[in-house]
Amino acid sequence: MAATIIYVVGVILGVVAVLEILSQPINLFSKILISAFVIITSWVGIAVYYLFLRGNLTRWFR
Repeated sequence: MAATIIYVVGVILGVVAVLEILSQPINLFSKILISAFVIITSWVGIAVYYLFLRGNLTRWFR
C-alpha cells in the first residue's frame, strides 16, 4: 500500500514538473530533453529538477 502511494505521488510530481518545464520560455529541443530526463529518471529527475534546474532553467537553456 505504501509503495503504491509513493508511486502515485511520484507520477503526480513528475507531471507537474513536466508542465512547468513546458511553460518555460526556452527552445523546444531543451524542453523535450529536460522533460524526458525527468520522466525517465523518476524520483532522481524530480529531485534534480526541483533542487537545481527549476530556478536556473531559463538561464542555462536560452
